[in-house]
Amino acid sequence: MSQTSTSAPSAPSDTAPELPPRHLSQAVLGQAGRRGPLRYGERVQVTDTKGRKNTFVLDPRGYFQSQRGSFYHRDVVGLEEGTVLTTDTGHELLLLRPLLADYVLSMPRGAQVVYAKDAGQVVAMGDIFPGARVLEAGVGSGALTMSLLGAVGPQGHLVSVERREDFAAIAASNVDAWFGGHHPAWDLRTGEFALVAARMEPGSIDRVVLDMLAPWENVPASARALAPGGVFLAYVATVTQLSRTVEALRHSGLFTEPESWESLVRTWNVDGLAVRPDHRMVAHTGFLVTARRLAAGSGPLTRRRPPARGAYDEAGYWEPQDVGERTATDRKVRRVLRDCRARQPEDATPVLPGLPPQGAEGNVPGAAESVPGPALGPAPEAAGGGAAGAGTPPGQPGGQPIGGTGD
Repeated sequence: MSQTSTSAPSAPSDTAPELPPRHLSQAVLGQAGRRGPLRYGERVQVTDTKGRKNTFVLDPRGYFQSQRGSFYHRDVVGLEEGTVLTTDTGHELLLLRPLLADYVLSMPRGAQVVYAKDAGQVVAMGDIFPGARVLEAGVGSGALTMSLLGAVGPQGHLVSVERREDFAAIAASNVDAWFGGHHPAWDLRTGEFALVAARMEPGSIDRVVLDMLAPWENVPASARALAPGGVFLAYVATVTQLSRTVEALRHSGLFTEPESWESLVRTWNVDGLAVRPDHRMVAHTGFLVTARRLAAGSGPLTRRRPPARGAYDEAGYWEPQDVGERTATDRKVRRVLRDCRARQPEDATPVLPGLPPQGAEGNVPGAAESVPGPALGPAPEAAGGGAAGAGTPPGQPGGQPIGGTGD
């Protein structure tokens, strides 16, 4: 790729141009609508010769300053991606629009995020296809949600459930900022996953993706929502969560034999004949568990080995600290939420309650009426997935609150 060099910027003019909106509304959502020269309202990633990156939004009155030099934002607008800018100190900076993996690292967050190496595994191994109907729990800051929306496309339907309203608002702001507006396939709700899933038509979901503290408690609700052959996928952080989730899937008798794994990423240094692995690597971040929904009346294949003794124990209420999660303080969450609301556009993604009044589903302001998706119906009277603790194995407490560990 050819690169051009631009001289140091000149002083700003006395008359500042009119300020653009805080969010750049795009006619075409996502990266497909961000082609061509750089524009006001877009995010730009600046990389120096040592690989250090800074991301900011182009503003007519903006000014970038670092140890490698400085420049005015107006001198960047109109340049092509891949331009090498020479600052007033003689240092070179590379200008690019950030990728999704870069945006996840720089966006505001209230909860831990699912990083690119795991999000890619979720999309590939969960077989998230264009037009899929996906039910997600544990939105967190919205990192995994953006990967899921990119996979299902505008013709699909993603229903995301988050227990905490502040996390849901932060996620809505991050997702809208990335796509340049409200994604027509996204339905964001707050509340308990099991209660939201219980109002959906049985078998109306193709994929269920859980990122929460206790996914094993929602195996019955997930089985009810999934169509035969649908994929159940859970992202967990510890081996204890992994074990309980796998055993719950086996005990339910509604899924195929679960598969579980983790992915490790190791980069390499390639410099002539000096080829070696880097000294640092991205090791454990979490475990992934997948299983397929069986048809009604069919049971799983007979296992060759008996289940392990003591697979279930009396566990109390789980908190994020119990699994080693570093949760943001309430003060930080309030600050991030305040900043997100300050830059919220008029067409922001609505955060809807998880359980609207019966018969009022179509009257919810901001609901996407034109997007086909799973219909919500009355909650089942039987315990076949209507409550979080329904169908849980003996000795395992039910009714535990559901939470998003982040995304």
